[in-house]
Amino acid sequence: MCASPVVAESPPRILAVGFLRLKQLLHDVAPEYAGRARVDVVDRGFEEALADIEARRSAEGVDVLVSAGLHGAFLRRRSELPVVTVKVGGFDLMLALARARALSRRIALVSFGAPSSEVEQFSRGFALDIVQRSYRSEADAAACVRELCDAGVEVVVAPGMVLGLAEQLGMRGILLYSHDAVRAAIDDAVEVARAARLAAAKRERLNTIVEQLRDGVVAVDESERIEAVNPPMLRLLGRTRQQLLGRVLGDVAPEFTLARTLRDGIEQAEDIVRFGGQTLVLSRTPIVERGVRTGAVLTCQDPAAIQRVDRNLRARSRPSSNLTRWRLSDLVGSSPAMRRAREQAQRHARSDATVLIVGESGTGKELFAQGVHAASRRRAQPFVAINCAAFPESLLESELFGYEEGAFTGARKAGKTGLFEAAHTGTLFLDEIGDMPLALQTRLLRVLQEREILRVGATEPTPVDVRVIAATHRDLPQRIEAGLFRRDLYYRLNILRLQLPGLRERREDLPALAEHLLDKALARLGTPAGQRSMLLRGLLEVLEQATDYAWPGNVRELENLAERVAGIAEDEASQLRQALRELLPELLPELPPAGPRAQAGAQPGARAGGVPALAPRRAQLERELIERTLEQCAGNQSAACAELGISRSTLWRKLRAARAG
Repeated sequence: MCASPVVAESPPRILAVGFLRLKQLLHDVAPEYAGRARVDVVDRGFEEALADIEARRSAEGVDVLVSAGLHGAFLRRRSELPVVTVKVGGFDLMLALARARALSRRIALVSFGAPSSEVEQFSRGFALDIVQRSYRSEADAAACVRELCDAGVEVVVAPGMVLGLAEQLGMRGILLYSHDAVRAAIDDAVEVARAARLAAAKRERLNTIVEQLRDGVVAVDESERIEAVNPPMLRLLGRTRQQLLGRVLGDVAPEFTLARTLRDGIEQAEDIVRFGGQTLVLSRTPIVERGVRTGAVLTCQDPAAIQRVDRNLRARSRPSSNLTRWRLSDLVGSSPAMRRAREQAQRHARSDATVLIVGESGTGKELFAQGVHAASRRRAQPFVAINCAAFPESLLESELFGYEEGAFTGARKAGKTGLFEAAHTGTLFLDEIGDMPLALQTRLLRVLQEREILRVGATEPTPVDVRVIAATHRDLPQRIEAGLFRRDLYYRLNILRLQLPGLRERREDLPALAEHLLDKALARLGTPAGQRSMLLRGLLEVLEQATDYAWPGNVRELENLAERVAGIAEDEASQLRQALRELLPELLPELPPAGPRAQAGAQPGARAGGVPALAPRRAQLERELIERTLEQCAGNQSAACAELGISRSTLWRKLRAARAG
């Protein structure tokens, strides 16, 4: 659409198109709008009228067109300007029919489009002989008038063009339109012009704003046609503004389509796409004005810039003296397996050699990594962590090694510091190292060997002093055989190895861990202290019913269980057991089902929840072992706990259960 040179302060420019009798009505009414709008009458038909309109539009600017009947339909199809049609009101119609009836009893109503059902009902109700006809083209109109003349119709109520044809055949004509109908149409045109100018001013403000943004931005209307686009988006699409305005965004770039946003009205953030060889983060937002969805906006961002800002914010918000939250002494558990892991981690902390932490998901690999760092000589230096499975290869490379100015399209002018440089003099924790792409494994191997990194696009290496701690839940030797992991990198990482036990290998830690995790959950929920003991008893009863459970999710799964138990804190004590019993299959979905004996419910020794009859025998053996150990230690509970490899809380709970039994 061409830009109009009309300034916002000037009155709206309205062109009223009509000839013969309609033209006269327009001329009569137009002077009434002096000061509010400039209304000019175009006395031409169809193609000539369209050419005149375009000439005036180019020379002076035009806001809205006013016309009627066939002319109005023609202009709607052929002109880009808004068209307001002169509409016939019920009073105007009745008045015109009354005037026609005064001239003859044989009258006809001819209208553009379709016959009026209201007039048909009116004619039957008052026993009037009114013939109705309609037309959609000049040929239709001429044929209609000839037919009425042949049928003996003497008076025709119709638009101006039909009246001219009727009078040529000797019939009399009454104009269907009135001065009031023309005024109503021009009033509507003034409002349409005002709204269009407000929308144009809004688009101009929007363009001014988006021009200043560094991110690529494009705004579309409700039909997904581009209304505004800023220079970064023009460069990204490789088009000029003139080539894009008015086009459907999904046709220009299918990856950027806003069709779903316009259809559903749902905001979509952080959608990662590849476009033109670049990785972009897209945000799609609907535009809603007064409750009506009128368009949408797409924003394209460089993911590296987002990550850089996020790192800077996180770096500023954390204390510089200590960048870790966990120490080895914070890790709960006194089982032999846990003691061995803690002691081994403490020994590894004395060295600067690379550590490989191996364990199932949920065993606390990052907690141990933080603990090793906090116990090392580097404790006052940065601890930087990254999940190698969370990034595509290109982004992971720039995250780890950084890049130089101009290294690739969209690279920041000053380049970017990678995580190896950010962790200089400290520790870099590479989580899920088993999922690192092979190409980056080669680069990592060189860093471990040479202690220097090469930024993307750089020619000179940068020395770094970084201790690497890597972790994985994968079977690395198996991945080596499959060609997914470098053997030489494995040997470089596996200098100091720390194997973390699964929760099923340290079942004696379950009560202490459960108590610790429940306290954390209750503190987050703000649960009254008076309910703690009741909930802890309930949680421990759940654990007793799951003595053979494998804990595939390890400590993370136990934490989820504690959270769920904390969530039923508002239940009465009498309801807690029932609530936990009903929740048990949901809390521990992989709990082995009860055997046939337990399901029958008639075998001695069977317990609720499907625990087999072996459980009472095991409890009896535990009681005997505890009593014998206490006797050997002369009643010294601390010595007995050390001998048994359990905590004092576990010993206290088992003694209480024995006395209750």
